[in-house]
Amino acid sequence: MEYIVFLVSMSALIYGANYIIIESERIALHFNISSFVIGATLIAVGTSLPEMAASIAASSAGKPDMAVANVLGSVTFNISLVLGIIFLLSKNLNPKRDLFQNDSAWSLFPVIAFIIMAYDGVIEMFEGFVFLALMCGYLLFLSKDAKAIEGEVNTDLIKEKFAWTKTIIFLLLGFTFVIVGANYTIESASTIARGLGVSEWVISLLLIAFGTSLPELVVSIAAAKKGNADMIIGNIIGSNVANFTIVLGSAAIVNPLNIDFSKYGYDIIIAVASTVMLVFITANKLYNKSAGIALLSIIVLMLHNSLKTFF
Repeated sequence: MEYIVFLVSMSALIYGANYIIIESERIALHFNISSFVIGATLIAVGTSLPEMAASIAASSAGKPDMAVANVLGSVTFNISLVLGIIFLLSKNLNPKRDLFQNDSAWSLFPVIAFIIMAYDGVIEMFEGFVFLALMCGYLLFLSKDAKAIEGEVNTDLIKEKFAWTKTIIFLLLGFTFVIVGANYTIESASTIARGLGVSEWVISLLLIAFGTSLPELVVSIAAAKKGNADMIIGNIIGSNVANFTIVLGSAAIVNPLNIDFSKYGYDIIIAVASTVMLVFITANKLYNKSAGIALLSIIVLMLHNSLKTFF
């Protein structure tokens, strides 16, 4: 039964992501703003809702380890797995936006803030609000930058009449499919994993993190088919900012998050390495298969350490 639920949930993710992509492009076209901004805000925040739900639930249950592990795993999966697969599958990705000059810093700010705030072993409620303020700063930056960017949206929908009612309905439907699909994917996969004797830590760091990263993967693959490189990178950068700010911030506000660096050290290093790799790729415009292989190697390192330590 759980295998059937898993397959149905995956289907819901795919259909929901397709609705989100189409309606997001309608909005971008209607307001003449860039696909990057749409990807980094509407899509990125929306697809980060599963991570937020999982981490808040873990924090409420007094399990800060699961909340933090979910974020670290999700960030690593978003960059290394999602972008790695996209770079391997796509023949030609040429973002029109200078991602290094305009956006790479926003990939590093939340990571640096996390290390500083967690250095004393705990992320308090006040620091949770600081994380949320950082996300507001990112959205403000994008809103100011949007007017200076032109011509990045897919014009396939230009002949269709824009209707807010239809767009809102399909966006809500899409996000519902993605969020519900992701949640049921996680639950069913967790049940299957427990039945196979997999540890709780592996489930939170790897399986749950992978499950909550599925929306980013599905949305990015759908965007790649349309050749929309700006939306893909914008989605990943926005998702990782959201994970370290909205997700961790909300979880810390619910309950302080105790962090043991001796326990999380390797996973923190892997998440930081993924972020640095993203900055390096955007700086050198290495949107190719070699970069994809390098990113996927990070996932291999994380899997090797986690499976060796926690089985």
